[in-house]
Amino acid sequence: MRTTLRVLSQAIVIILCVLFAFPAQAQQPDPTLPPLSEHAILTLHAIGSQIYSCQPSGSRNQYQWTFLAPAARLFNAAGNEVATHGDGPTWNYQDSSSIQGIVRAKSPSPDRASIPWLLLKATNPQRNGILTTVDYIRRSDTQGGTAPATGCDAEHQGALARIPYTATYTFYSAKP
Repeated sequence: MRTTLRVLSQAIVIILCVLFAFPAQAQQPDPTLPPLSEHAILTLHAIGSQIYSCQPSGSRNQYQWTFLAPAARLFNAAGNEVATHGDGPTWNYQDSSSIQGIVRAKSPSPDRASIPWLLLKATNPQRNGILTTVDYIRRSDTQGGTAPATGCDAEHQGALARIPYTATYTFYSAKP
């Protein structure tokens, strides 16, 4: 019995030493989450492309793929297409409402081969409908969409590349 207690107490001491030897790293809050006063009112799955153009990079004889616009169809949980996402960036919903967004925060995707996650502030609401109540838009769960690594040079200046991507767009409002 004493041997068991001694072994148990030694094990506890070792566990505590290990825990305190490796201090917990502070978790950084996700910058793409909206303010706490906001609640999700609509979540849609996007399937589309990120469009890039081959442009001079400013350095002599150097070129790079430059982001132009998104082009995506957005689907609800039932798999029905209910919205589109395009240049602006702009979102258009099936009830004819639309909004634009301004990037407020960006965070790398957990998948390094995917475009970043974003938090956008909704602006310029048009027509009455669900999107006119939106304050923030969050792009998350991205897959793909990053600029090509090759193929942009003087011979291809002005060429377009449409890179497939998927994402989740969540629309938030502080309004009930």
